[in-house]
Amino acid sequence: MPVGPALPVLGLLVLALAATGCGGGDAPKGVVRSSWGDPPNPLEPANINDVQGGKVLDMIFRGLKRYDPATGEARNALADRIQSADQRTFTVTIKDGWRFGNGEKVTAKSFVDAWNYGALLDNKQRNAYFFEYIQGYDKVHPATGRPTAKTLSGLRVKDERTFTVKLTQKFSSWPKTLGYNAYAPLPRAFFDDHAAWLRKPVGNGPYEVVSYAKGSVMKLRARDGYPGPDKPRNKGVELRVYTDSNTAYTDLQAGNLDLVDDVPAAQLKFVRSDLGNRYINQPAGIIQTLTFPMYDRRWRGPGSAKLRRGISMAINRPQITDRIFHGTRTPATDWTSPVLRHQGGYRPGLCGDACSFDPVRARALIKAGGGLPGGRMTITYNADTGSHKDWVDAVCNSVNNVLRSDRACVGRPVGTFADYRNKMTDKRMAGPFRAGWQMDYPLIQNFLQPLYYTDASSNDGHWSDTAFDRLVDRANGESGDGAAIAAFQDAEKILATQMPAIPLWYQNGSAGYSSRLAGVALNQFSVPVYDRIKVG
Repeated sequence: MPVGPALPVLGLLVLALAATGCGGGDAPKGVVRSSWGDPPNPLEPANINDVQGGKVLDMIFRGLKRYDPATGEARNALADRIQSADQRTFTVTIKDGWRFGNGEKVTAKSFVDAWNYGALLDNKQRNAYFFEYIQGYDKVHPATGRPTAKTLSGLRVKDERTFTVKLTQKFSSWPKTLGYNAYAPLPRAFFDDHAAWLRKPVGNGPYEVVSYAKGSVMKLRARDGYPGPDKPRNKGVELRVYTDSNTAYTDLQAGNLDLVDDVPAAQLKFVRSDLGNRYINQPAGIIQTLTFPMYDRRWRGPGSAKLRRGISMAINRPQITDRIFHGTRTPATDWTSPVLRHQGGYRPGLCGDACSFDPVRARALIKAGGGLPGGRMTITYNADTGSHKDWVDAVCNSVNNVLRSDRACVGRPVGTFADYRNKMTDKRMAGPFRAGWQMDYPLIQNFLQPLYYTDASSNDGHWSDTAFDRLVDRANGESGDGAAIAAFQDAEKILATQMPAIPLWYQNGSAGYSSRLAGVALNQFSVPVYDRIKVG
């Protein structure tokens, strides 16, 4: 999902918290007090594409798959087995004995009804496009006009525990995507009294929502009778709303809060001395890039690939990540993330020398590529969240130093993320622009196809390359993981040659916690693994 204030895989947008805080205070014994931000959308599984809402869905739902918090491996949760003979038609059998928090049984129909609801245009679900691979999506969610069908033709319930899924193309790793929250099942109560369900969501996960006061706190408690192997090691979690991450950090130090998973940039210099081994800094499935507007002929003309590669080589990534981010970012050497290492999808160095700082070669390539259009380049970014101005200015300073000019590169702020997205959607970017991506699921496919495949949902630069598309299609059709990953990595080599987007750095997840807690860990999405936390 793109990274910004609310993600579609905008894969998940990462929100930076903004202005004032809500107080801390005592919590019931055994309950984790954690900082949080109000999600912008209702807590429907197919409607949440931001990190804050995703935290809640991770606690109150379990789907067919669940990603191992340490390795990212997609393991069966409610899926008993998922079978396919052709990588296109899948038969899904779910486990028996699972129920929602209201006592309803989880059945095959619970999944099929939920997916049909998520896909239908009329329901305005932000994650509807996750169902686009299923046959019939173009009828229930047409690009223009009204739907001509209410349900996906590729979904069929066979019996209480079995349903089939037919895709529009071969996609061998499709079952591994099913740990994403959009694919969660829904109880009949969701459809029978939708308004009541939204006030107090009911899921089938290890926690249940007790109460939610918007702008204040959401209280969750461990659910009695939960049948999964990941039963909570605590009695519950209180998600306390903060609109200023600095206030949350201060409350943590004062003992009014137990956990923050957004250590503010201003505290990074001091966090290790403040918290010692209660500070976590580890890789997350997030990458920051500069994407080029390939719909602008100035950036796609003859020699433009040399120009883009030269700009990439003019960026001093190690210096910027050290000085601006204090080690919470790692210079990127490909278009994925180190968290894919366990899955075999991460291969450092695929970007080659184009991601290495080399002022001499950078100047030569930029000149060979015709020079910066009009002699000047702007980098567009949204100014309302994150520390984007700091790093954009640093990138421009690096480019300016290489080109021996103080005007070759300048930042171009856009006031709000909403306006920024509108400019992106309307193809009004005049030069490279900030494009963060947080994975929706830990697969190399998720870092490549949604962003660079022709007309893909998050291909905001509108780059297109037939050889790249063919390799992605081949990878999706491979039955073995090794062959699929190799084809995806061959596709990455095309990105290295064409450079439609410049990889900048991989983002780490960071968190700090109080001495009351033990067993605190972040998963590969940089989200706390709440069910494993023990409270002293």
